[in-house]
Amino acid sequence: MSEIHRHSGHMYWPATMEGRSAFPSLTSNEAAKVAVIGGGMSGITCAWELASAGIDVILAERDEVASESTSSNTGLLQYCNDIMLSDLIGQLGKRRAETFYKACAKAVDKLEKIAAELPGDCDFARRSSLYYASSEQDLPKLRQEYEALAACGLNAAYWTADDIAARFPFRKAGAIVTGGDAEVNPFRFVHLLARQSVERGLRIREKTDIVKHETLPGGAHRLHADNGRYIDAEHVVYAIGYEPESLRGKLIKPDLGRTFVAVTEPVSDLSRWHGRFFLWETARPYLYLRTTKENRIIVGGLDEKDSNPIRGKKALRGHSERLLAQAQALFPELPLSIAYEWNATFGESEDNLPFIGEDPEWPRVYYSLGYGGNGTVYSVLGAELIRELIEGTADDNPLEPIIGLSRATLRQ
Repeated sequence: MSEIHRHSGHMYWPATMEGRSAFPSLTSNEAAKVAVIGGGMSGITCAWELASAGIDVILAERDEVASESTSSNTGLLQYCNDIMLSDLIGQLGKRRAETFYKACAKAVDKLEKIAAELPGDCDFARRSSLYYASSEQDLPKLRQEYEALAACGLNAAYWTADDIAARFPFRKAGAIVTGGDAEVNPFRFVHLLARQSVERGLRIREKTDIVKHETLPGGAHRLHADNGRYIDAEHVVYAIGYEPESLRGKLIKPDLGRTFVAVTEPVSDLSRWHGRFFLWETARPYLYLRTTKENRIIVGGLDEKDSNPIRGKKALRGHSERLLAQAQALFPELPLSIAYEWNATFGESEDNLPFIGEDPEWPRVYYSLGYGGNGTVYSVLGAELIRELIEGTADDNPLEPIIGLSRATLRQ
């Protein structure tokens, strides 16, 4: 079950938190109703959901909590997805596509409530997003997307080039502004959520690499760790970011690539950055920007097909300088310099949706694999659906046929 490190560079988020909690490793055989594999955003969110419902749960993390993809997460929480609603309607039909988008909007609301109750500050803040046309040719598609969002009842407005230029130091042909989005420090969020989950009964076992999954007579599961100890559980949840080796080719081949992120030194004046909006564009791959509590700018993009992170500092710096140049083109008056930079594996599924639900061929084994740019939002959807599947109350959940592992788009 072990995965390689899927990022490289100098991460920003771990530098924002001191006094992080450490958790013991698995030193004796243990048992629980549910075992979660993975201590990142998806795993901790799922374990929190289960523990909050009074379910006996243990979590195994091969390294440390939040040490992998959570550290490279840029903390953007949006209800819009990498696939536009108008395109998703063509793929799923209007009812299911709108159901999915509305669920993502509700997930951001839930994240706000969770953040407000954490035992510390995770820098959660509501933001709007400016989704701008990368070229004039993208305007008809952008207008179509706005109409789909508005018809769905979501918080969206259409801005002309003059609207944009009146609020920002750049001019674009047009844009959709979506309200109801948010930002978070994902590293602090996961650590604080882990701490709260332990208070609610979760057992976390760090430095515990699960190397074998055995189904016992009667249907229970035994997870063998690399030190010879094991965990017995009625249910097992894989929340390890990407499809585990044991399933390669059985679900659907994910499209793995790498993406790049640069974080600037703090800037003194962001007054011309209207409302600290998120910025992203219609081009694919797309450029995106956000601000931080410290007045830093996070800029990401330049996605490449190679899934192996770049290790060389010189090569990484070249990508970071390209990102910085694009940010500088939007905000020419800002003195921008690189403080942190990294690149990380990034995965998208072929049908643009996450893998969340029960394995159709392996009873009581579940996956919360958040492919795409909305991983944190998908973690909330996954946690709720998996809890309902375990409790036997998922029949009325409209997301199961959309993001579940037996969905029609996977079979196709």
